[in-house]
Amino acid sequence: MNNTIAIVGRPNVGKSTLFNRLIESKEAIVESVSGVTRDRIYGKSDWNGYEFSVIDTGGYVHGSEDTFEGEIRKQVLFAIDEADAIIFVVDSKEGINPLDDDIANLLRRSKKEIFTAANKVDTPDKSNEIIEFYSLGLGEVYPISAVNGSGTGEILDDIVKIFTDKTVVDEETDLPRIAFVGRPNVGKSSIVNTLLGDVRNIVTDIAGTTRDSIYTRYNAFGHDFMLVDTAGLRKKGKVYENIEFYSTLRTIRAIENSDVCVVMIDAQSGIEKQDVSIFHLAHKNNKGIVVVVNKWDLVDKETNTHLQFEKALKEKIAPFTDVPIVFTSVKEKQRIFKTLELASQVYERRKQQIPTSQLNDLLLPIIEKTPPPMGSRGRYVQIKYITQLKTATPMFAFFCNLPDDLKDPYKRFLENQLRKNFNFTGVPIQIYARKK
Repeated sequence: MNNTIAIVGRPNVGKSTLFNRLIESKEAIVESVSGVTRDRIYGKSDWNGYEFSVIDTGGYVHGSEDTFEGEIRKQVLFAIDEADAIIFVVDSKEGINPLDDDIANLLRRSKKEIFTAANKVDTPDKSNEIIEFYSLGLGEVYPISAVNGSGTGEILDDIVKIFTDKTVVDEETDLPRIAFVGRPNVGKSSIVNTLLGDVRNIVTDIAGTTRDSIYTRYNAFGHDFMLVDTAGLRKKGKVYENIEFYSTLRTIRAIENSDVCVVMIDAQSGIEKQDVSIFHLAHKNNKGIVVVVNKWDLVDKETNTHLQFEKALKEKIAPFTDVPIVFTSVKEKQRIFKTLELASQVYERRKQQIPTSQLNDLLLPIIEKTPPPMGSRGRYVQIKYITQLKTATPMFAFFCNLPDDLKDPYKRFLENQLRKNFNFTGVPIQIYARKK
């Protein structure tokens, strides 16, 4: 990864606020309690003609036995290893903390370029508060305010001087986005980590581990995607913390910005109401959908167990049941790459355009044989022409004399005919009636 900055520091010194400032977006959740950021979060920025990646990390705590803090330490070490330059954020108001000394020792051993940022210097008269941080022995200390942006220009001026690549082409802009969504603790982070072959996202048995939506590029075996790990979606009534509320918003936004949603279900707990709600959220947003039934290795199985599960699932997600369903075990690495293969196929189907002549030659005889019911005033609805609209997801316009009388049951019949004759498995279809 060329031109990469990692932001590190102990908890609650303003790392995520600085990250959001640098990427000019509120991608990272910011809350005035420690431990909000857990995984490595990536963003893009530029300064003085240089483009670079920015990595936000969780607060580093040494010697703690807390599950999350141990995993956060691993993520911080990964980020340091990936980075060309490190912004070490300290708190000018609180002064040097023993954790700052621990991190400074760690950074000295990394042999990376270190830039110490004394945060929360919100006014010029407080700049003398940074003097004690020179005792950390990491060179220049930059007074900054991540909240209002003061001082960030000066530190970036010096950081970009060490970069070797003046221009970096952003190849990720138009990459397909595959979002892994589902209830908490169904295995979203585990499957992303397995696909990447890297402990990119923190995984524990505690529900709610992932809080931000994390975008990671996957380029292997002929695939080139952005994989999106998201926070688990709970029922609205069970979202108590501000942090979890923001996590939920991030997940919904990730669904809205995705091309394909991999909806993950826990095979042990079965199909719950929240699973169906998440499925319908992806469907409502017209995203391609693959359903993954994870932890299948933990289910007692008979000959037709998977068929019975699939039947029960389709009954609950009806009327949109034309979706690929795969039974996986991340732990046993069963059918993990099949999931990605199906997502790729759904993405391609979502883009397909059916020639107008083919649509009319095929569907008009079917419509003539099974015409729409009579309209409200006793008049016949006559469909004369069909075309697919030039949109990101399949939309079809049926031109007829009485568009208001083409009701939903007949639209479902038309959709079923499209699915019967063209492969739209996993892809929502929208039918519009237009005046001829």
